[in-house]
Amino acid sequence: MSGAPDYGRAFGLMREGAGETWRDYTRHAFVEGLKDGSLPREAFLHYLRQDYVFLVHFSRAWALAVVKGETHEEMLAASATVNGLISEEMKLHIVVCAEAGISEADLFATPERPENLAYTRFVLEVGYSGDFMSLLAALAPCVMGYGEIGARLADEATSDTYRDWIDTYAGAEYQQTCRDVGALLDGALIRRLDEGYDQLPVWSRLCKTFEMATRLEVGFWQMGLTP
Repeated sequence: MSGAPDYGRAFGLMREGAGETWRDYTRHAFVEGLKDGSLPREAFLHYLRQDYVFLVHFSRAWALAVVKGETHEEMLAASATVNGLISEEMKLHIVVCAEAGISEADLFATPERPENLAYTRFVLEVGYSGDFMSLLAALAPCVMGYGEIGARLADEATSDTYRDWIDTYAGAEYQQTCRDVGALLDGALIRRLDEGYDQLPVWSRLCKTFEMATRLEVGFWQMGLTP
């Protein structure tokens, strides 16, 4: 995708391999509604509630990356991501929902939609049963996809309705997180498989995991349109 941020070689190859599925995710109607402000507020708040629950499980999946890491560097990067999710990203959801009269307790108690459950449990299952590389492949679409979306909408948005959301993911801190996770993925693959990792049979499996997580991201956006 021309003009997309550079989050590392492995991620770029996985994104390219996902083809139209990646475009369906990063240019979904929900995303375009954020760009031009046409997304109904009800749909946005519904999405935020579900995304808050998603982030609870996503944080747990990143905590599994601490368990799966084989070096201090890997464990440190995974733990920093967990902290960022819990301390920063979830804060956005709490603040916006509080302004709409939704308490943090109500937010945490939000019933999961099936689309949410399917995605989070897929990632957690990969984490429980797979290795560090597989887990990163399942986690990457969410992290870098939001970074790519945020960076694009920061340039293309024609409305300030959802500017706070856009600025969160376009911001320097989140963009650095994306680059850090990309470097973590690159390093993990080279450390375990050497430079030619994309020529090995295991690469196909990792790309399938990445592509499936991307498909589940598409379903998550679609869920957001149907509160």
